[in-house]
Amino acid sequence: MRYSVRAVGADRLVVDLDIDAGSEAEMRTIVAARGLMVLASKARVAPAHRGKFPLLLFNQELLALLRAGIALAEAIAALAEKETRPAIRTVLQGMLGALREGRTLSSALDSAGGAFPELYVATIRAAERTSDLDHAVERYIAYQQQVDTLRGKLVSAAIYPALLLGVGGLVVLFLMAYVVPRFSHIYEDLDGELPLMSRLLLEWGQFIEAHAVGGAMLLAIAVAGLVALSRHPGVRAAFGRALWRMPVVGESLRVFQLARFYRTLGMLLSGGIPVPTALTMVSGLLTQTLRTSLDGAIARIREGQGFAATLAAGGLTTPVAMRMLEVGERAGNLGDMLSRAAEFHEEDTARQVEWLTRLFGPLLMLFIGGAIGLIVVLMYLPIFQLAESIG
Repeated sequence: MRYSVRAVGADRLVVDLDIDAGSEAEMRTIVAARGLMVLASKARVAPAHRGKFPLLLFNQELLALLRAGIALAEAIAALAEKETRPAIRTVLQGMLGALREGRTLSSALDSAGGAFPELYVATIRAAERTSDLDHAVERYIAYQQQVDTLRGKLVSAAIYPALLLGVGGLVVLFLMAYVVPRFSHIYEDLDGELPLMSRLLLEWGQFIEAHAVGGAMLLAIAVAGLVALSRHPGVRAAFGRALWRMPVVGESLRVFQLARFYRTLGMLLSGGIPVPTALTMVSGLLTQTLRTSLDGAIARIREGQGFAATLAAGGLTTPVAMRMLEVGERAGNLGDMLSRAAEFHEEDTARQVEWLTRLFGPLLMLFIGGAIGLIVVLMYLPIFQLAESIG
């Protein structure tokens, strides 16, 4: 749910915000974490362009203009002038109008209708306090590139097995729906008993041929149903819970999620955001179970307990991350150590995925090849028997 919020800060400045939250209570918690008090709020549907704004490209171009000595408002104006996509240009022009009214960049981002993630807005807001905007943009670029790199590795690893499974399934379907029925007509004119497995295969081919239209419609409905189910939040949540309960897979998912948690938290802490506020902002990255543990950890950290020990007590660390966080806590560079812990676990996850892909690919190819080979052998087996009988 997205909320349009009017809030007031300690400086008595009224600001308009767009907040993503699961409930009104969560929205008020996010606003309070920013040091603001809600004056009025209204729930609404998130805009259609959310998630489509080219944030990485925007940051790269903005950083280049700022490093060239161009003022912020002029830089946004230049980016708006060169933009050819109407939706993106509208966002940039809205930001430019807010800046020319004297509002801060973070306020302009907040009023952009949800085009910018909460983490990015918080990073910019923290940088405004220290006049360190260009370095904050640079940190976010590095963060986004690292996240995109890991996502690209995971997607690339999944493409080959998916392609292999799709092509293999189409070949098997072609054999069963087209080739096998034609062989069954040939064997109808032959005398003699067919082998049991060959007879079953041919009868199945004849059944598919007789019900081709209905079978195609049923297959299309099944595929559409699976796609619809995969998009349903309840089904996805149930599937996710099932994966988390699996011994090896569940632990790998937990480590991967913690790595993303460390990466985002490290970026926020490096940007100068206080620990409790940063932890509250990144809680949405965790599953409900880990989020509950994080809520308890935030309360204990506010009471003055140690960062690393508190996260460890809540099951929010790994042995490696625990050692790194302890060092970072003693040295005063938690943000850097969190980023290093994230990098360590992301690389480990990428290695595991690559190893599984190398193992799963040949096994899948062997299974599909065996299925195709079995179909072909069963189709030609009666011919071999007939040849032996003639000989």
